[in-house]
Amino acid sequence: MSASSGFASRGGRALRRRNFRLFFAGQLVSVTGTWIQQVAQGWLVLELTDDPFMLGLVAAAQFSPVVILGLIGGLLADNLSKRTVLVVAQVVQMGLAVVLFALTQAGQVQIWQVIALAALLGTTQAIEWPARHSFIVELVGRDDLVNAIGINSATFNLARIVGPAAAGLIIAVAGIPLTFLVNAITYLPVILALIAIRDAELFRPPVQARPASLGEVRRALADGPRFVAREPMVRMAIVVLGVVATFGMNFPVTIPPLARDVLGLDATGFGFLMAASGAGSLGAAMAVIFARRIEPRMVALAALVLGLATVVLAVSRSFPVSIVAMTVAGAGAIGMAATGNTFIQLAVPDALRGRVMSVWTMVFSASVPIGGLVMGAIAARAGVALALGIGGVVSTAAAVIALAWYRQRSDGRGQQVQPPTAGRRGD
Repeated sequence: MSASSGFASRGGRALRRRNFRLFFAGQLVSVTGTWIQQVAQGWLVLELTDDPFMLGLVAAAQFSPVVILGLIGGLLADNLSKRTVLVVAQVVQMGLAVVLFALTQAGQVQIWQVIALAALLGTTQAIEWPARHSFIVELVGRDDLVNAIGINSATFNLARIVGPAAAGLIIAVAGIPLTFLVNAITYLPVILALIAIRDAELFRPPVQARPASLGEVRRALADGPRFVAREPMVRMAIVVLGVVATFGMNFPVTIPPLARDVLGLDATGFGFLMAASGAGSLGAAMAVIFARRIEPRMVALAALVLGLATVVLAVSRSFPVSIVAMTVAGAGAIGMAATGNTFIQLAVPDALRGRVMSVWTMVFSASVPIGGLVMGAIAARAGVALALGIGGVVSTAAAVIALAWYRQRSDGRGQQVQPPTAGRRGD
């Protein structure tokens, strides 16, 4: 086998699995619709209120339920059929998109309705996200998990390129309401894909006894945070994510006013600015796809890239420079998220995967409303450039501290995680 063919084979090995191919195809369509709605919703909030703080409030409404209910979602993921949980969540989310379309199409939408629908969406995501993260290993097994997470990240970030650009064009041509209808329709492929997955080809973990009393439920809920607390490298990855997501990953809050008020762009320009972030993220995800190993320090290195790029974005008044900065920031953001996600999933026992991943999603989700409100308030009172600058500096500092801690802790040797080679199934 040539070096190039071996490289290609390594990059696509998770796609050999029929179940993962179905999931991948459905996700690509659905997540594109999600990004279309996210961009349109940000523009809608800005049109309704002309207040960057309200963008943070909507983000807080969406992500707060994930913080409150995240551990419960992880426990459900470890004890119920993940596929069933995902199907139900997708159906509910499709219904919420239809409601938002109906309100905007009728010209009756108000900001409190957008906030309420965002809160309901966040409630379903609290149950869906731990199940979705931990379902990937059941689709491909541990051997191909690194590759599968990379492909899943690439799917998400390809959608980040297509979705925002499509949203800008749809808004310009047909108006905001159509974007929500398009998102609702894109849920159908992933629902059908989940239904078509074959149970016999799943890599199911051993069946464990379900909690039978309130005390057992409390202990089971605590198992995820307890694992994180006793594993230093896992803890480092989650702490870096929390700090950087709070201060440096508030693009839904900061970029709409940056595009309109600083760079003088319309909805189409805003869409392409967000798409640039997706392009950088896709490049980082592709690097994970072909990675031979994952090291915890990669999380901090990616956070450093994100922080520095955000500083550049804060001082830029040029659309081309801002496009480049958004591209680099997107690469840093997904590099941090994908390497952290992969490292943790390989480090955690199968029986705890849903609960530990719920800690990951809870930390990220707590960071979004807190950071959104803080950065939105700064942007509203002192300008979006200052908000971005503060976020970039704090993210850079967190990354530097984490890298110094890692170097001291590992004594220069590092800690690496590689996929196991034994126990392969379904080849």
